[in-house]
Amino acid sequence: MRRVNFDLDAMRTFCLGMELGSFAKAADRLGRSTSAVSAQLKKLEEQAGTALASKAGRHLVLTDAGELLLSYARRLLELNDEAWMALGSADLAGAVRLGLQEDFGEHMLSEMLGRFARTHPSVRIEARVGRNADLIARIEKGELDLALAWNAGDTTAHMQEVGSYALQWIGPADASLLRWQPGREPLPLVAVDGQCVLRKLATEALDRAGTAWRLAFTSPSLGGVWAAVAAGLGVTVRTGFGLAPGLRIQAGANAGLPALGCIGLALHRSAADLSAPAQRLEAIILDSIRDAQARMR
Repeated sequence: MRRVNFDLDAMRTFCLGMELGSFAKAADRLGRSTSAVSAQLKKLEEQAGTALASKAGRHLVLTDAGELLLSYARRLLELNDEAWMALGSADLAGAVRLGLQEDFGEHMLSEMLGRFARTHPSVRIEARVGRNADLIARIEKGELDLALAWNAGDTTAHMQEVGSYALQWIGPADASLLRWQPGREPLPLVAVDGQCVLRKLATEALDRAGTAWRLAFTSPSLGGVWAAVAAGLGVTVRTGFGLAPGLRIQAGANAGLPALGCIGLALHRSAADLSAPAQRLEAIILDSIRDAQARMR
């Protein structure tokens, strides 16, 4: 059987187009003409022997074959990029100090550290999972090189806005576990204890809507919050990042809950010019965020 060597550059364009929801946007991001991007997609479909995507109104919809190829394409591109980084950084050494908000420390830290360790075995990473205020304070003191944190208005000298994400009411997957009667009793709220950006946004939204609430459970860790919500002790507010098993996003107004806005995500640098290892880790962080965004669609 004749084997086909897929065009990795075309695959990269295909993945970007699906991530952005538009091949025209992908062309703009890549600095190419829309006709050049269309030619790449056509070539990829010829190699695959089938259609990969179609338009449904303003949106791109994957075919079954396209969904399968997209999964493989992401893995192939990740290996390609790892090989490129490994060859170009064999002599890198030193240490990088990284701070992560808990939402990302719970499920992305091992993935990012694994990718970094495979390509930069001589670089040591010092990772810290913490809350926004602590991470930003450490960036400003130069105690961290990089920090990924929610953007609730706190700025640093060298920060990059990564994206904006919808806040969600999250409850147990088994709705029967949550015994709350809207309008008849206060909403049981589960939250991280102490100062927490998302807890503040949740209570403010409830107060604006005139919805009575009570703190049913607090925990020093996000893992404790997830466990309490899964057990039906109450609801919490987070984004879709790192949604643990046993949880589901609530239907907002249909569940008697007020609408929530969005929250920004920022990557903070301790300085304008970072060390070479820190720059490589920064690139992996941004790639991991894009991959997570694509999986959330």
